[in-house]
Amino acid sequence: MIWGADRAVVKATATSVFDDVKLIPRNRVGLLLGTSKYKDKGRNKVNLYYQNRIDAAVALYMARKIDYIIVSGDNSTLYYNEPLMMKQDLIARGVPASRIIMDNAGLRTLDSILRCRDVFGQSSFTIISQRWHNQRALYIAGHKRIQAVAFNAEDGDMYVEVTLREKLARVKMMLDLLLNKQAKYYGEKIEI
Repeated sequence: MIWGADRAVVKATATSVFDDVKLIPRNRVGLLLGTSKYKDKGRNKVNLYYQNRIDAAVALYMARKIDYIIVSGDNSTLYYNEPLMMKQDLIARGVPASRIIMDNAGLRTLDSILRCRDVFGQSSFTIISQRWHNQRALYIAGHKRIQAVAFNAEDGDMYVEVTLREKLARVKMMLDLLLNKQAKYYGEKIEI
C-alpha cells in the first residue's frame, strides 16, 4: 500500500510541480500550507521547512506569479496560530497585509485544499510547500477536480523523518479520498 500510494501520487503530479519561479504558470491566489515555525517548545530554533515556505511564497509574490496568499494552518489553541505567524512573517518580508488572507481552519492538507475551493471560492490556485507535501496536496486537488499547480520550497533539515512520515500520510490520504472525507470546518464564504 505504501509503495502503491507513493507511486500514484508522484506519477499523477509530475507535470504540476515547479522549482523555478520563472516557469510556473501565474495564478491569482497562492495557498501557503502551514507548519510549525519553531522546532522546539522554547522557540529558539526556527523550523527550516517553515522558513523555506515563507521564502517561496515571497518569491512568487514578488515575481507577480500570485496576487494573494492564503495562509492556511492550525489555529486550534489560544497559544498556537500558524496562519498568524505566517502572515506576520510575510508582512515583514514586504507582502502587503491586504494581500494576505488567513485560513485558521487548515488543520490538515485535505482541509486546506477543500477550504480554498469551498470557502475562498478558488477553482485554480498555486500550492506552496515542499515538493513531497506539494505532491500530496496536488493529488488531493486533482481528485477534487481543482486546477492547481505547486511551487516547491527548499527542504528542511529533518529529511529522513519527514520522508517516512510522508509515505504514511499518502496512504491515509488515499483512504480519506476513498471515504470522501471532508474538511472539519467550512463556514461562510470569503470573497477574494
